[in-house]
Amino acid sequence: MDLNSARRIVEAEAGRTGIGTGPNRRLRLTLIIGMPLFLPVLGIMILVPKSLMNDVLYVYEAGIIGCLLHYVWVFTKYPRYAARPPYLTRDLAMGGGFFLPSLFFGFWPGMIAAPAWALFVGITYAVEVTREQNDHR
Repeated sequence: MDLNSARRIVEAEAGRTGIGTGPNRRLRLTLIIGMPLFLPVLGIMILVPKSLMNDVLYVYEAGIIGCLLHYVWVFTKYPRYAARPPYLTRDLAMGGGFFLPSLFFGFWPGMIAAPAWALFVGITYAVEVTREQNDHR
């Protein structure tokens, strides 16, 4: 076994268990931090004066957009399935999880973009796998 194969095995195991490494870690942390943050945001909105409630909401909505843009940025760095680290496609598809906080606050761009993103990742994966199978025939 060469060094490159050993490194890929270690990365695959780290990607499968725990928080992972590299882009997998960044995407998982983006989801872990951004998605459940709606609960503290809701608490802050209850505590601040009414004049600031919309400002707090706009900041969180901008955060959701930033999280989804981070997913797009990672996808542009690894557009081909064959060149991605192990489990990165799954982590990219998890960006659809931002649908729930968007739904909770009625943020319609997030309600459209999050499931559309997960669908986009799934379709690109299916197209690449189909092309790869057709090329090997």
